[in-house]
Amino acid sequence: MAPKGKHVAVLMGGWSSERPVSLSTGAACAAALERAGYDVTRVDVDRSVPKTLSELKPDVAFNALHGPDGEDGTIQGVLEVLGIPYTHSGVMASAVAMNKDRAKILMAAAGVPVAKHILVSREEAAKAHAMKRPYVIKPVAEGSSFGVLIVSEDMEYPPQELFRSDWPYGDQLMAEHYVAGRELTCAVMGDVALGVIDIVPLGQDFYDYDAKYADGGSEHILPAEIPSDVYARVQGYALAAHRSLGCRGVTRSDFRYDDQPMGTGELICLEVNTQPGMTPTSLVPEIAAHAGHSFEELVSWMVEDASCHR
Repeated sequence: MAPKGKHVAVLMGGWSSERPVSLSTGAACAAALERAGYDVTRVDVDRSVPKTLSELKPDVAFNALHGPDGEDGTIQGVLEVLGIPYTHSGVMASAVAMNKDRAKILMAAAGVPVAKHILVSREEAAKAHAMKRPYVIKPVAEGSSFGVLIVSEDMEYPPQELFRSDWPYGDQLMAEHYVAGRELTCAVMGDVALGVIDIVPLGQDFYDYDAKYADGGSEHILPAEIPSDVYARVQGYALAAHRSLGCRGVTRSDFRYDDQPMGTGELICLEVNTQPGMTPTSLVPEIAAHAGHSFEELVSWMVEDASCHR
């Protein structure tokens, strides 16, 4: 049972591209916390959030924000200044994990395999192929697969979307070696790596926004039907990645595993998500349930784990 009278402000919404996902995450988490016995206030975050929280004076802030300003250390810094304990990772870990380039440098130093990559400007990426095909173009600091473009071997020219005058994902991009095969993901809760899901997108080429959040967008195979040694390696790398970035609370690490008949056997970590989705179709609640934690128990654990100076 939740401590009697503990007031939790669930921060959701915000102004990033991931606002709709955050609203869904926040609504699900707020309802689960209420069922668990907490006193919950839903906060649709705008730029007056410091004033709002100063007036609310919650015991804990449950961070259900996604994307820039919600998971890049910005809101975490606000909560530190206000002295409000909060869930998930702290300022530094959030900022580093959100920057895919810097996160990969730290993960690689900790022995976590990552794909080769280079940083390029959008202009450079649009004019000529940034690296040998196939490769992936992605924004350096976005989530939910926004702005991700796969460049296949038979594409003579770079993606023409990069010429768009209304391109919303910034001018610094990452070109990353494409690893074919399975999309795997593993959650870490505290200091424990949980199960591994094999994600099978349905109707999409990869695990894009629609595959993540649309009903029927993907099939989740849990536990992943992969060799036991690979399963253990994914768990080990997920925990190592979580630790290498200084993460706290719950994270989710995404991987590619090339087990195709003529594949390389390559296993690489794509990124660590410090604010993984908690929507009805999200992966972390599913992984936690497989480990024996109900949704109410999961979000309650996150509230009780909350602190400042994370």
